[in-house]
Amino acid sequence: MPKQIFAKLIKKEEVIKDIYKFSVKAPEIVELSKPGNFIEIRVSEGIDPFLRRPISIYNLDKENGILEFIFQVKGKGTEILAQKEEGNDIDIIGPLGHGTFKYEKYNNIAIIGGGIGIFPLYELSKEAKLNNVKVSCYLGFRNKELVMLEDDFKKVVDSLIITTDDGTYKNKGFAIDYLKQDMEKSKYDCIYACGPLPMLKAIQKYANENNIDCQISLEEKMACGLGVCLGCAVKTAKSPKEAPEYWHVCKGGPVFNSKDVEI
Repeated sequence: MPKQIFAKLIKKEEVIKDIYKFSVKAPEIVELSKPGNFIEIRVSEGIDPFLRRPISIYNLDKENGILEFIFQVKGKGTEILAQKEEGNDIDIIGPLGHGTFKYEKYNNIAIIGGGIGIFPLYELSKEAKLNNVKVSCYLGFRNKELVMLEDDFKKVVDSLIITTDDGTYKNKGFAIDYLKQDMEKSKYDCIYACGPLPMLKAIQKYANENNIDCQISLEEKMACGLGVCLGCAVKTAKSPKEAPEYWHVCKGGPVFNSKDVEI
């Protein structure tokens, strides 16, 4: 069951402009969390904004009970959150999401992310590697100024490919193109993905057409995080057109088998 706690902010870091990493003391949530889970944060003590903000879990330090999450300042809520200072308490509910990353039956996996979608992939990379899974990682960004967390990922994977759309840093092009090039020789058991919708659609299409196991983490507006508000529905792939069925990303996901959903 998710827990509501007031977690002390023990470290605040601006990763790149307007993107912050918060480290909070949250042993109750850390103990229950798995790669792919997310949290809901109340950003204001008042009623504006009223809704909590869903944020993916970046890293779990289980030994010290520390949870790390990263967010981008995009609106009023995240702007208020970014003003928190070390020593402040943050109202958090978590862990949320029943659909998490599953890696236990695989030996050789590919992890691919784009932009701010890379955040939930770090804990997966770390945990899989700790459990003797070979991890190859592909991270794509628009340009050099937006590249982030490269050193973090380097420490927890076997190989890391960084791409930029415009070629201003490392490999020019899209991360999926480099994954496809490596697939023939690497024979990955499963692909894991999180990022912009066009990227996820391309990965889903490639994996499904080539019968490759694939798990995708979807990012939707999840106001409640518990499947009550019905604001984060995704259509199931196998439901009839005349009577489509839907799952809630916050409850059934956020991680889904690529063959099970239409995105």
